[in-house]
Amino acid sequence: MKKVLFFLALVILISSCDLIEDHIGTPDPGIPPKSVLQKNVQYPLPFNVLGTLENNVEIRNGGFGSAATAHPTHEGEFYAITDRGPNTNFLDGKKFPVSDYIPRIGHYAVNSDAEIVLLEEILLKDPYGNPISGIPNPEGKGATGEIPYDIAGNQIPFDDFGMDAEGLVALKDGTFWVSDEYGPHIVHYSATGVELERISPIGVNEGNGGRKLPAVYAKRRANRGMEGLAITPDERVLVGIMQSTMHNPESIRADITRIVTLDLYTGSTKQYLYRQQKANLSNSEIVALSNTKFLVVERDGNFAGAEAAQKHIYEIDVSVATDVSGADDASEFGLMIDGKTIEQSSWEELDAAGIVPVEKELVADLVALNGYSHDKLEGFWLIDNHTIGCLNDDDFAVSDEDGDGTIEQKILPGTDDVDASSLYLIHLD
Repeated sequence: MKKVLFFLALVILISSCDLIEDHIGTPDPGIPPKSVLQKNVQYPLPFNVLGTLENNVEIRNGGFGSAATAHPTHEGEFYAITDRGPNTNFLDGKKFPVSDYIPRIGHYAVNSDAEIVLLEEILLKDPYGNPISGIPNPEGKGATGEIPYDIAGNQIPFDDFGMDAEGLVALKDGTFWVSDEYGPHIVHYSATGVELERISPIGVNEGNGGRKLPAVYAKRRANRGMEGLAITPDERVLVGIMQSTMHNPESIRADITRIVTLDLYTGSTKQYLYRQQKANLSNSEIVALSNTKFLVVERDGNFAGAEAAQKHIYEIDVSVATDVSGADDASEFGLMIDGKTIEQSSWEELDAAGIVPVEKELVADLVALNGYSHDKLEGFWLIDNHTIGCLNDDDFAVSDEDGDGTIEQKILPGTDDVDASSLYLIHLD
């Protein structure tokens, strides 16, 4: 496929700053999804086109697959969130072809025609009501070391309130909690998307008061931060999962990831370890079944059919796991084991120190179930204790396969189909 250089003219067709006020479709209230949706069948989400490059490569909005969560009171409705917007690798950072893109929450419903209907978009805003961007944070505010550039290759300013949103929780009071890959931050947003509180690791965003995450979480690997966020059924405890092994202290690619819990009543935190099937996989979503049991996505970045792919969902139990918080949440490297960080330690060394990871049991293999064709299984909506709705991140329908700053359409291997954020109904044993 012919590649298109980023500096080619981008024709903006639809402003990313516009809130969609009109429904794209009219839902039938209270439609049980299982009554109209078939299992293991693809149901694409509706999208707009943000812009088109010269050889018809579309940038789509799209992108509503970084996380999903059930509407807390309306059956047949769910929310999904975008990440920081379309981007590719460039020099020492990222190029943003739609640099004013505003991360947003989509509110969806299922109608009687078995269609996914977009009801509204909720644009994320800073505490003053100004739309934020997906541009990285500056030093001291959650910087990842990524330098932002616009489509012409010009460096652009950092955004103190920028979010690379990846985890989403909807509360019964209409507000949202969102986790991200920068700080990492956990941010509380109002029903209209205005920031109410930003919780960051100790040492990040100091001076803003309030609750904090343990300092070690600032060691997250760039672009693999807090990828999933859940809340216990009593809406008391937030539970975040890191995508991959943290760089603690150096660049490490292992099979150890961390789960952190934050009690919203007391502000206290706990930490648990998750053992991946192999090094460098991604934990892309977490959803609560109870106060101690959760569903977790564990995946690779492969497309099914092109090569062996893993898109697994596990049930985990944190009640049997060891809290690895240590004595001091302000410790830069967290709990140490014989002079080594947890990430530097082997499972044999951790076992000898009496550290037990969460229990995990495979409950769904999406490649085995339906040949799941997408690379990024990143969100799911818990419909009931035997059914979930899975969503993929389509990267706004563009890709940068060689990592050299060029852009092309994201096509599913072996097909002519553009990758699209889609819902699949999955039965769990």
